[in-house]
Amino acid sequence: MESLNNNDNITVERHPLEPFLPSNARLLMLGSFPPPRRRWSMDFFYPNRTNMMWEIFGLVFFGDSQRLVDAANRTFKLDDITKLLNERGIAIFDTATAVRRISGNASDKDLEIVEKTNIEQLLSHITHCHDIVCTGQKSFSVFTDDYGVAVPEMGKYNTFRLADRDLRLWRMPSSSRAYPMKLEAKALYYRHLMQEVGILC
Repeated sequence: MESLNNNDNITVERHPLEPFLPSNARLLMLGSFPPPRRRWSMDFFYPNRTNMMWEIFGLVFFGDSQRLVDAANRTFKLDDITKLLNERGIAIFDTATAVRRISGNASDKDLEIVEKTNIEQLLSHITHCHDIVCTGQKSFSVFTDDYGVAVPEMGKYNTFRLADRDLRLWRMPSSSRAYPMKLEAKALYYRHLMQEVGILC
């Protein structure tokens, strides 16, 4: 991971991944920033083995929370994940491209955003996308600060216009195990989202 140093000797981390942008994407998922590399189990988004995102997707799309999990190797089935995202038209990136970890951990509350993602540029690559989902308060900061979009209620959306496009900004529960909601309950929120966007019947 590339790093720079500021005047206070706090490391500035640049985003280590390229945006995942299938040309048929109808939904753009935005987190905050990847966890420290030591917590990665694969070179992709939501790489922390304890993160529930790919278990949520397993339940939503296959009815099996372990469908995208490689338990034997303590990682995830990356090929199956990217195949699913490509087939369903789901793009993924984060709302920050450079951050400082004030406490050196993966917690959103300890992330200082140094450089925000250019959302308009992302959207220019996915012309069929009219829905964006954020999974935490930190990831909403770009929209609340720069575009004046109010944070929706959990499981709902607010509409806004960006890059000459009408969009819906959705709020979903965090996939972190620290977020106090059971896996099955989180999956229900994501199932509703996918149905509303037209990705899941």
